[in-house]
Amino acid sequence: MALSPKPVTAPPGRRSLGDRLLPERGPRRLLVAANFVNAVGSGMFMSSSALYFTRVVHLPMSQVALGLFLGAMVGLAAGLLGGKVADRWGARETQLVVMVSGSVFMCCYLLVDAFWSYLLVSVLIGVVFAADKSSKAPLIRRFGGADPAGFRAYLRASTNLAVSLGALVAGVAIQLDTAPAYLAVVAGRALSFAGCALVLLRLPRLAPLPAPVVSGRWEALRDRPYLAATVLNCLMSLHFAIPTFLLPLWIVDHTHAPRWMVSALLVTNTVLVITLQVAVSKNVDDTASASRRMRWAGAAVAAGLVLIMLAEKPPAWLSATLLLTATAVYTLGELWHSAAAMEYSYGLAAPHAQGQYAGVFGLGGGIAEALAPVVLGSLALGLGWPGYLLLAALFVAVGLLSGPVVALAERTAPPTPPGPPAPAHQAPVT
Repeated sequence: MALSPKPVTAPPGRRSLGDRLLPERGPRRLLVAANFVNAVGSGMFMSSSALYFTRVVHLPMSQVALGLFLGAMVGLAAGLLGGKVADRWGARETQLVVMVSGSVFMCCYLLVDAFWSYLLVSVLIGVVFAADKSSKAPLIRRFGGADPAGFRAYLRASTNLAVSLGALVAGVAIQLDTAPAYLAVVAGRALSFAGCALVLLRLPRLAPLPAPVVSGRWEALRDRPYLAATVLNCLMSLHFAIPTFLLPLWIVDHTHAPRWMVSALLVTNTVLVITLQVAVSKNVDDTASASRRMRWAGAAVAAGLVLIMLAEKPPAWLSATLLLTATAVYTLGELWHSAAAMEYSYGLAAPHAQGQYAGVFGLGGGIAEALAPVVLGSLALGLGWPGYLLLAALFVAVGLLSGPVVALAERTAPPTPPGPPAPAHQAPVT
C-alpha cells in the first residue's frame, strides 16, 4: 500500500488561472474533470433527445415518454445495486464499467428504428444513469479532502456549467434540425461517456473500506436517520420541477409576461447556481447546519411560489419583474436545499457503504422526479392560487420538520454495530 501522493502546487504568486479556479492537482481535479466531461454530454443529450426520437427515429411522443419513464423506474433499483457493488469491489472500477457501458448503450441509440428496440436501450441507459450516481458517491467522499462540503458544492456548480455548455452545443443541432446533426449529438454523448472513463483511469485505485461484522447486507434500508432524511429530501425535491416544468407552462398560459422570459429565467437560475453554490454551502458540515438550511430552503421556495402566483394578472412589465424576483428567491432556496441534501446524503451515511446509502438517497430523489410534474400540475396549474398556497405550506412544513424528525430518528435508532475502524480517507492501492 503506497502513501497518498502529495498535490502538486505552484509557488505563491505564480499560480496559473487554472490553478486558481480548479482544485489542486491530483485526484480531486481528475474527478472534477471526469465529471465535467460526462456532464457536457448529458447536457447535449437531455436538450435534444426528444427531438431525435420524434424527428429522426419517428416515434410518437407518448412512446418516447414511456421509454424514458420505464428506464428511470428500472434505474432506481439499479442505483441501489450499483452503489453496493462500488462499496464492495471498488468505486473507480465500478465507475469505469458504468461509463464504458454507457458509451456502448448510447451507440445503440444510433441503431434503433422501432419502439421495442428503443424501449430496451432506454432501460439500459436508465440503469447506467442511476448506477453512475451511486457508484460515484464513494469517490466523492474518499477524495473530498479537508473541506468535503466545499468540494461537493464545487462539483455541483461545475456540473451545472457543463450541462449548460452541452445544451448550447445541442442548440446548434436543434437549429440545423437535420438527421446528421441529431445523430452527431447522440454520438457526442457516447464519446463523453468514453472520455469520462479515460480520465477516471488516471485516478488511484481505492481499496474498499472494512465493514462492521454484523452490518448486514442492506444496512442503508434499516438506517432510521438516513431513511428519515431521504423521505424529507424526497418531499423537498419536488421543487426541482418548478423552473423546468411549472414556470414555462405558467408563463405561457397564465401570465402576460413575454414568452422569452422562459429562457431568461432558466439562464438566471443556472447562472446563480453556478456562481453561488460553493459560497452558500460553506459551513454545512453536520446534521444541525443541514437542518437549518432545510428550514431556509422551505421558506425561500415557498416565497418564490407566492411571487410566481402573484405574476398571473399584472401587466407584462410587472409580471416579468415578479417572475425574475421569484426566480432569484427560489434559486436561493434551491441552493440551500442542495447544500443540506448533500450533507444528509454523505454525513449520515456509513463510510464503508457510501455507494449503497447514495443509492437509497437517489431512490427518494427519483421518486420525487417522477411525481413532481403530477403534483405541481395538479395543484398549481389545476387549482390556481389555492394550489400554490398548499405547495408553499408543504415546503415550509418540510423545512421546519427536517431538524426534529432527523434528530428523533437519531435518538431512537439502534446502536451502530461495532466493527473495524473505517477511516474517511484511505491511501490509494498501487
